[in-house]
Parts: sequence; C-alpha cells; structure tokens
Amino acid sequence: MTKSLACAFALTALLSISAFAHDTPGGGEGAKVTLVYDRELPNVPGKSMRGVLVEYAPGGFSDGHTHPASAFIYATVLEGGIRSQVNDGPVTVYRAGESFSEFPGDRHGVSENASKTHPAKLLAVFVVDTAQQELTFPLKK
Repeated sequence: MTKSLACAFALTALLSISAFAHDTPGGGEGAKVTLVYDRELPNVPGKSMRGVLVEYAPGGFSDGHTHPASAFIYATVLEGGIRSQVNDGPVTVYRAGESFSEFPGDRHGVSENASKTHPAKLLAVFVVDTAQQELTFPLKK
C-alpha cells in the first residue's frame, strides 16, 4: 500500500509539472529550456521561486549568459554530466546528484553536456524579483 501511495504521489507531481511547463528562451544548440515552476514567495514580498529544466542532447550546450541582477540560482544535475564555468572559476563537470550555485551578477560562460553520446538534465531553481520575466541574457561579445 505504501508503494502504491508513493507511485500515485510521484505521478501526480509529474502531471502537475507537465501541465505547467512551457519552453522559455535561453537554450543553445541541442538545449531545451523549460519553465516548470513559478510561485511568488508568500513570506518574501516581491520575490518568486522559478524552476527551470535544462535538457541537453548529446553534445548540446547553452550559449554564454548571465541572469537577472536579482537572481540567486541553485542548480542540481538530474541526469548525465554538465560542464560548467561560472565567472573566471575553473571549468567543472558536475554529475547526477551534484549541485552548484550562481550569485547575482555572475557570468555563466560554459554550460554544456559533458557527453557527446548521452543526454543530460539540469534543474535550476531561481529566487528572483517577481517582476523579472526574462531569466537569461546572452553575454555581450
């Protein structure tokens, strides 16, 4: 019975996310970016939490970018490996279950699938000003 309840809960959660999800700008070649969660924070006026699912095809990537000046981001790898560089830090590969953060004003110069043969997925959770609609801005060249 516990297993049945857990399965029902998981299915309900997935259906809720799927019903809400829609594509959002910010992808690159072989990248699909989908807004999967968007809620105002009831105890922090003017702030919202937004969840963004980034799915990379084998060899897929996102172009270099920044995020809104108000955004704090917590990202966790759900599948595969993600090669990432924030600001002038080292290029790091994060594997499924590992996470990293981006602070307001950070530059995300490298964000790509670490594999040329397997897909990868990343969930990025933003805490951002509610009025801010765009979550990704290309780096100026």
